[in-house]
Amino acid sequence: MSKFLVDKYQTIEPYTPGEQPKKGSLIKLNTNESPFPPSPKAVEAIAKAAGDLNLYSDPECKKLVDAIAEYYGVSAKNVIATNGSDESLAFCFQAFCDENTPAAYPDITYGFYKVFAKLYSIDSKVMPLKADFSVDPADYMGINATVFLANPNAPTGMALALEDIEKIALSNPENVVIIDEAYVDFGGKSAIELTRKLSNLLVVQTFSKSRSLAGGRIGFVIGCEELIEDLRKIKYSFNPYNVGALPQAAAEASIRDTEYFEACRKSVIDAREYTVEQLLKMGLAVLPSCANFIFVSPTRISGQEYFAALREKGILVRHFSAPRVCDFVRVTIGSREQMDAYLKATREILEERR
Repeated sequence: MSKFLVDKYQTIEPYTPGEQPKKGSLIKLNTNESPFPPSPKAVEAIAKAAGDLNLYSDPECKKLVDAIAEYYGVSAKNVIATNGSDESLAFCFQAFCDENTPAAYPDITYGFYKVFAKLYSIDSKVMPLKADFSVDPADYMGINATVFLANPNAPTGMALALEDIEKIALSNPENVVIIDEAYVDFGGKSAIELTRKLSNLLVVQTFSKSRSLAGGRIGFVIGCEELIEDLRKIKYSFNPYNVGALPQAAAEASIRDTEYFEACRKSVIDAREYTVEQLLKMGLAVLPSCANFIFVSPTRISGQEYFAALREKGILVRHFSAPRVCDFVRVTIGSREQMDAYLKATREILEERR
């Protein structure tokens, strides 16, 4: 780094994205992307929108916001669109945390929470997951902090019940509770319905996973009108044209293509259940998942050794070095063919190490 970087940023450990391999022969199961292409209607919408790229995108994202509101049965005033859900989360950290209001989140969760807290000079209350890797709702009751909970959690895939989320929000009436639902479409239950009665609850979602638009970078937040106005104030103080014209068009078409969404979602869920069943038969430990990934411990070898052995066989998964989870790898659920290749490689690795 240069000598010009200000002091408070010199010690930041940036978020580490999953590897984007150049080697085309690798089966990529490391970044929780969809194995399916975007909706054909989304691709068509991009082509139509491309002719207007000489103009700025709509800062209000009106057509997209209207489509999101219609799909979830809320008012357009309850929705804001963002440049991926990471921007949604960044806006929440800026809007609802400061030197007097810390952020609270689990010790094992999405790594960007810790990064944003450091980036914006916010203190954190980091709450350990229970021994079974589940979130203990009691840890967040009356915590006097802005709460960030990924639900389902990452990298575990485990989910909190809606009644627990409601209790957490009710016990923190002076603070905002943000539920990060990047993976909710694969088996969790969305807290969007709770935003109709809880004025301190926000739900963050993304088009990256279940809508097959990771490269489009589209996220959104749903909550009461006043909280959404708070986020709009941050957005218009940072980047009014935050969502490009092509992503807006793609996302609007995608959320209206319910048939394609449901087909892709079902395929991922079916592949997940099949994969878990086969892994358990092999004697591996797998946490219960409501996401498009599973958290797997090979039990007989270390997580790092399993990760490296899979890579040697052309399967790329994600390994985390934190002590509590170093014996696990996170495996994205791909197509049935990709999962069969992963299972075959796992069988070979276990056999080779008997």
